[in-house]
Amino acid sequence: MAQRSRLWIVGACAVLLVASVAWESSAASLSSSSAAADNEKPTKLTVLCTVEERWCAAQTAAFQSKTGITTTYVRLSGGDAVAALDDTNAKPPFSVWWGGSADGYVAAKADGSLEPYKSPNAVNVPRSLKDAGGYWTGIYIGVLGFCSNRAKLAEASVAVPRSWSDLLDPALKDQVSIAHPATSGTAYTELWTQMTLNKLDEQATFEYLRDLDENVSEYTVSGSAPVEAVAKGDATVGVVFAHDCVAAIADGARDLVLSFPREGTGSEIGATALIKRGPDPAAARRWIDWALTAKAQEVGARVRAYQLPINPKAKVSTFSTDLDKLKLVDYDFVKAGKRRAALTELFTTSVAPVPPETEPAG
Repeated sequence: MAQRSRLWIVGACAVLLVASVAWESSAASLSSSSAAADNEKPTKLTVLCTVEERWCAAQTAAFQSKTGITTTYVRLSGGDAVAALDDTNAKPPFSVWWGGSADGYVAAKADGSLEPYKSPNAVNVPRSLKDAGGYWTGIYIGVLGFCSNRAKLAEASVAVPRSWSDLLDPALKDQVSIAHPATSGTAYTELWTQMTLNKLDEQATFEYLRDLDENVSEYTVSGSAPVEAVAKGDATVGVVFAHDCVAAIADGARDLVLSFPREGTGSEIGATALIKRGPDPAAARRWIDWALTAKAQEVGARVRAYQLPINPKAKVSTFSTDLDKLKLVDYDFVKAGKRRAALTELFTTSVAPVPPETEPAG
């Protein structure tokens, strides 16, 4: 994992250089206490963003318009975000983390990368959707599904997959696309879903993952990249978050079909958190307060990000997945986060190596 932790720089170095210059220019004026920093009027913010590029852009633009705070972002996949926070722990170039599954936040908390902040707007967030100590707070929910290409399924004489075991069909050899759990929060959600279905039996889980590996064409860095591969016909089935498949269909990929495993699927709590020792803590707290509002959680749908907002007052897109119609596994985000490093290392050594950084992270 140490070798992988350096690779996040490849996709974000240009933005990080800008962010680092901004950090240096403001370091001298930063107060040694958070309280003093909060008394200053915030003027800038760099967000570590772990959702799709267009949503990162729209969300930061909306915050800047609302507050007047100059806002930039660094976009990374979930696994790379955890690595980036660990790498830059002493002097991070970003001040707030937004998006990505809560188990990554649990891992970052254990690494000492996050600082607690209990926003007054978090009072209505259910306990199960936030950290008790205020280290992270949920903002949206996403669920795993199968995104398939109808034409490719017909070509292989395979039905739309509706079970995890369907992905092991020999007719799908080299036709399943999924990200690598060391780089992608989406893929780690799939790994922990298998752990949950197997009652935390590591041996049974990795037997399944090794069997699935026989049908995987290649592991992507990004959790959403399999959607593009399936849409292009480079793969038949992608294991992705449902909202990414729905967004592609809305974008015109009409040959895609979304389905869910009948035995149960995993979910994510997309979260936000204050980064420890970030250069602009006052602006970061302002971001978290705003991110928990209904208006902020309605931005995503305008750019075809169809995750379910956690704020009960936020409007829910008709394209969002109805959780009441799905069977969800009892996904323990805390246990998943605590075992993330060990399980991703085991996957890397016993199933497949970490892929090279050849695509935008997501």
